[in-house]
Amino acid sequence: MAATASPSTSHKLADHSADRRMLMLVAAAFIVGTGGAFGAWGLLKLIALATNLFWFGRLSVAPSQIVDSMVGLAVIVIPIAGSLIIGLMARFGSDKIRGHGIPEAIEAVLYGESRLSLKVALLKPLSSAISIGSGGPFGAEGPIIMTGGAIGSLFAQCFHLSAAERKTLLVAGAAAGMTAIFGTPVAAVLLAVEVLLFEWKPRSFVPVVVAALVSLAWRPLLIGNGALFPFEAFALSGWSGMAIAAGIGLMVGLEAVLLSNLLYWIEDLFHRLPVHWMWWPALGAIIVGIGGLIDAHVLGAGYQSIQALLDGSLATRVMLALFLVKGMVWLVALGSGTSGGVLAPLLILGGACASLIGLAFGISPGFCAMLGMAGVLSGAMRAPLMGAMFAAELTGHYDSLPASLAASIAAYAVSVLIMRRSILTEKISRRGRHIMQEYSVDAFDFLQANHIMTPQPQTLPGSASVAETVDFFGRKAEHRSYPVVDAEGRLLGLVSRSDALRWQVSEQTKETPLADLISDASQPSATPDAPIGIVADLMVETGIGRIPIVDPASQRVIGILSRHDLLKARRIGIETERHRSR
Repeated sequence: MAATASPSTSHKLADHSADRRMLMLVAAAFIVGTGGAFGAWGLLKLIALATNLFWFGRLSVAPSQIVDSMVGLAVIVIPIAGSLIIGLMARFGSDKIRGHGIPEAIEAVLYGESRLSLKVALLKPLSSAISIGSGGPFGAEGPIIMTGGAIGSLFAQCFHLSAAERKTLLVAGAAAGMTAIFGTPVAAVLLAVEVLLFEWKPRSFVPVVVAALVSLAWRPLLIGNGALFPFEAFALSGWSGMAIAAGIGLMVGLEAVLLSNLLYWIEDLFHRLPVHWMWWPALGAIIVGIGGLIDAHVLGAGYQSIQALLDGSLATRVMLALFLVKGMVWLVALGSGTSGGVLAPLLILGGACASLIGLAFGISPGFCAMLGMAGVLSGAMRAPLMGAMFAAELTGHYDSLPASLAASIAAYAVSVLIMRRSILTEKISRRGRHIMQEYSVDAFDFLQANHIMTPQPQTLPGSASVAETVDFFGRKAEHRSYPVVDAEGRLLGLVSRSDALRWQVSEQTKETPLADLISDASQPSATPDAPIGIVADLMVETGIGRIPIVDPASQRVIGILSRHDLLKARRIGIETERHRSR
């Protein structure tokens, strides 16, 4: 049976790649979404338990605030103790628990076939709980993205799914975990699309949304209902409102660039230390403890600080101290390689910066804080839609979504123009791996064979003898294979140099015509309207590097498409980007 792209190929193709296995992934997403929700609940309980043990000396999972503890100078010792435990866990458990989780999830998706281990699924939330509970200036979102992703990956591995399907469930688990922590399903899905999935396909998008919604349904029973940080503020609108929002976005975009550069500068300093990386978190914790002495509000996740910024209840001095001290301890702690997240600290730092701008210009500091939170997430993580929607869902201020979008896109523009990589991808780049975060339609999916084929190719007649064919390949052939046609130019098959060599050493009658030898052979071919991706697939499946292009009506050979021709698609893409019409 001939391998071929059948006549009138284009009208038979779908504009997506979904099949019935998507339904299986949707069913799995219900389980993964539930796992992500319970994983988030467990992580919050672990953080509460660690906080109570470290700061109050009691065995309890009741919510507590570090600022309410009375430990004196022990505020320096406690973060060091927690960081020593994390260093030991990373050294003798798994070094994948180091860092803030999202780069590790990206790396697993792109380079690890979306496989995360049970060890990581257990150690990451435990180490993060110890880090945050002992005063680490982090939030729970990075760890739960890694933990939720591990739940999805492990589930997929249990059922021996493909790497692409494992990726879908890994990201579904990550989105479910983020939704459970923050109650932001749309932002979680947008984070998946903008940062984690690296594709836009029904097979991946639908299960991710299902997992996020399932997690949201569990949230009132496990964690709570409603917006996490509701506040009262007026919404700016019109030209002036958009201008103010964009201006704040520009400022926090610069802040995002500064924070990202400082983070990796500090990380480089730790790499120069003449001690094993296991001890780096403890050294960084010294700065965390000193910061806690200056202002205890900088310790822990700091969710109460986010609420205070949105409420506009912080004095200018306190806001400035929070901005400077929180920034210092977060950068040093994360640069030391301890376990923690980036979202909550970025919310605080972006919110504090924007609030100070608002106070300086007589604008509602709470509303400015919300815009700053949207902008700094967008600028640092290169996720502008997620940043805007996250701020709206987090506060319940959906009427402020246009202003949040203005701030978010302004920060994003500043970031991409100044900074080569995001705070997430820079981590991966330093491991020798470059990642592009841009989406575009693959030229293989829309260019057709007739766009890049070589027309009127040289063919061999079916009446040619074996002797003539062997002589042709020995003296004249420029390619490895050629189409064989009948007297009317219709395709009979392909003959290759290896065929000629085989015939040369065999006892095959030298006068036997080619038509008799290849009549039962596979005849890979494509029609002029076939997407070149289908032709490339034919090359992979058959191992043949030159595919004849035939007229669908007459079956006459009108062209040939080679592996070299496929590079023309790349050239067309380059010309589209660079050529300017006159």
